[in-house]
Amino acid sequence: MQPDGLPSVCADPKTQGHPLSYTLQSLNTARAQPLQAAGRRFLSGIGKRAVQGAVAVGALGLAGDEQVELAIHGGPDKALYAYPAEHYGFWQDLRRAHGVSLFDEALPAGFMGENLTVSGLLEADVWIGDQLEFANCTLRVTAPREPCFKFCAVMGFAQAAREMVMSRRCGWYLAVERAGTLAAGEAFTLTAGARRLSVADAIFGKRFKHLR
Repeated sequence: MQPDGLPSVCADPKTQGHPLSYTLQSLNTARAQPLQAAGRRFLSGIGKRAVQGAVAVGALGLAGDEQVELAIHGGPDKALYAYPAEHYGFWQDLRRAHGVSLFDEALPAGFMGENLTVSGLLEADVWIGDQLEFANCTLRVTAPREPCFKFCAVMGFAQAAREMVMSRRCGWYLAVERAGTLAAGEAFTLTAGARRLSVADAIFGKRFKHLR
């Protein structure tokens, strides 16, 4: 257990005799669609859906995926977005507590707007500069995801962005170091970078901005 209360699922990869293997549980894409948020209508690519088979990965992300506001997400440094599957239960419980979800249905992969739904790896174990090594593709961790009002609209309650930041359940953006292909079900390993700042610490450092 981390000092901040976040569970840790792996030790520093630099100290491992053999790299641990993680899983790409789902690969998700979306075309931009209209979204009603904050009383206005916007185009957004947040509504990701799972896709099957191998998908090409280029410098700007997955084939068939669209990103709208490139100043916020997208471009070479935020080509893809990964999110831990382990957090889905947390959001399902919060939505139920806020009266958004009346039933006990599971949220579908991609609901958080992520391209990669991963399992076995959390924000406290991922550091800026680390690399996710797949058989045909290498991705580099660049930044935590910072939620906006569109995320709150999708989640269905106004405090969703604050909850993401304060709980450090933000996921992380990725740049493409080695273009290739990705497919759901693939295993991958984590290669340590400089290890100066974890994703969990990076998002928590921005908490005052999101509490306003």
